[in-house]
This record gives sequence, C-alpha cells and structure tokens, in this order.
Amino acid sequence: MERNNQGRPVRLGLVSMAHLHAYSYADCLMRLPKDQAEFVGIWDENEERAKENAARRGTRHFRDLGQLLAEVDGVVVASTNRRHEELVLAAVEAGKAVICEKPLSINAESGARMVRAARDKGVPLFTAFPVRFIPVVEKARELIRSGRIGRVLAINGTNHGQMPGGWFTDPEEAGGGSLIDHTVHVADIIRWMLGAEFTEVYAEYDRRLYDIPVEDCAILMMEVEGGVFATIDASWSRPRSFPFWGDVTMGIQATGGVIRLDAFGQTMTFYSDERMRPSWEFYGENADYRMIAEFARVVREGGPTQLATGLDGLRAAEVAFAAYEAGRRHQPVKLELVQI
Repeated sequence: MERNNQGRPVRLGLVSMAHLHAYSYADCLMRLPKDQAEFVGIWDENEERAKENAARRGTRHFRDLGQLLAEVDGVVVASTNRRHEELVLAAVEAGKAVICEKPLSINAESGARMVRAARDKGVPLFTAFPVRFIPVVEKARELIRSGRIGRVLAINGTNHGQMPGGWFTDPEEAGGGSLIDHTVHVADIIRWMLGAEFTEVYAEYDRRLYDIPVEDCAILMMEVEGGVFATIDASWSRPRSFPFWGDVTMGIQATGGVIRLDAFGQTMTFYSDERMRPSWEFYGENADYRMIAEFARVVREGGPTQLATGLDGLRAAEVAFAAYEAGRRHQPVKLELVQI
C-alpha cells in the first residue's frame, strides 16, 4: 500500500458499530486533528445505527461498504467477531489499511487467511490492542526489555469485566465467552513485553455467574519461551453495581525485582445521588485515542510502530484457542502456531 505523501489529511472510515468499542473509536476518529486526518464516515450492517452515529459525530453514513472503501485510505473494523474476516478481506482487497477489533478471528485458519491476504497484497493489517498504549504498560515493557529487573520468572495477569450481553454471549458470533474476550489483551502484552511466544497452555473455564450459552469465567496457566510461567484470569466477574467496568492488572516477578501493574489504576471515586452508587472515574490517558492516532499516523507516513500487527493478533488469539482445547481435554496443550 502506498503511504499518503501528498500532504493531505489521511482519510479514515469506521466499518460496523456492532462492537461496544466502536463508539469510543468513532469519538477518537472525530477528535483527530483535521489537518492530519478526516473521518470520512461509517458503514454498518444496521443502516439506522450508522445513520444515527454518523449524524451525532458530524460525518456521513454509507449504505454500501464498497463506496466507503473507495473514499478512504484506511478503516477501523469493529464488527462482531464472526464478521472480522469478511470485512477485513474486503478492505484488504481494496488496498486499504486496516485496524481490526480483537480478537482478530474466531479460529486460527480465519486469522491466518487475513494475515496472509494482507501480506500478499502489501496492505498494513493491525489488531486493536489499546492496552499497549497505556503509559504504565509501556514503562513495564521498558523495564523488562532494558534488563533493569533481571530475568522475568513469572507473570500473573487479570482481565476482569462486566458481562457485556448481546452477541458477546452468542458462540456463533463471538467464538466463545469471557475466555476469548479477555485472554487476548493480556496475552498480547505478555508477548510484547517478553518478545517471546507461548509454548504450552492449560485452562479451566465454566459458567458460574450467568445463565448464558458461553463461559463467564476462565483461568489460564501457560509457559512462555525461556521458561517463564504465566497465568491469566479472564472473566466477566464484575457485577453491574461495581464502580468500574473491570481491570487489566499484572504482577511480574523477576530475578532483580517485582512490578505490580494496574493499567486502569488512575481513578477517583465519584458519588452520585442519581446513580445511588459510587463510581471510579478514570483520569489517565485515553489509550483508544493514542492507538487510533497512531494508526492514522502510520497510514499517513508509514514507519515503525508499536501497534499490534495482524500476526500479533493471531498469536494472541491462538492462546485462547489452545485454552479452549485444554479445557475440553482437561490437560495441557502444546501450542502449535499456524505458519504464515
């Protein structure tokens, strides 16, 4: 894909508003400096939803996906998980850069097809992992990569959240429940911090909290190249009354020190008589905005980036796929990564 080097703002579009994160991405696209990026418009399988959200943000809605793709340099895909491949491949075939919501795919073969298509077409494909853009996560990676805390021995991570409902609990549309939804963020930052692949996974998952057709809690135990042991608690265990949507935390034990990381720890407690319950209001940097702004920059200028690639998204998702297999077997599973 040719970089936009004509001095004009890069043209970006949003493909689908099905995912909860799409609303944040739409707001981020709207906030980008106008001399750097133009939010061309929204296509959605639900035309009324596209029309309403485009009008709210002062942009256009498109009835035809091809028309949107003809007018942009890159797109953000935020559909249901099942539709990622269809929509990513349409954008790639049109020669447009893509950043796709996580998980990249609902099975390894689907993810591999996307990554190969982007590679063969020479089109940038990224996965939406905004946790990479949280300053404390960046700092932890710097401390690990510089060797300041010695050799990492073990990592325990959590990604708890509220049960999102809707299509997220439909195994056909989502590909699973809390395990696939919440494993991939932490799996990605472990890979990004260590520069190493997972080699073995054991997991247990179940429905313990809600009467839904997918799992609402999961615990993963993994080995990483170099002998690092890691765990991830991936669950929808936060009730509606909880003061914040959830968390991303990590405890990193190394030969020369320990890191305790709370990615969303910058909160203040807010008491509202309207809500009749306290809430934790986050005042840290907006990681979604930093990620979308970096996507716009890369589409405009090219060059190195800390955005997660499509392959990064596939590798993180493969941890979740292996975890499902391990849970079915009730025994550890060796990770056999798809060759690209």
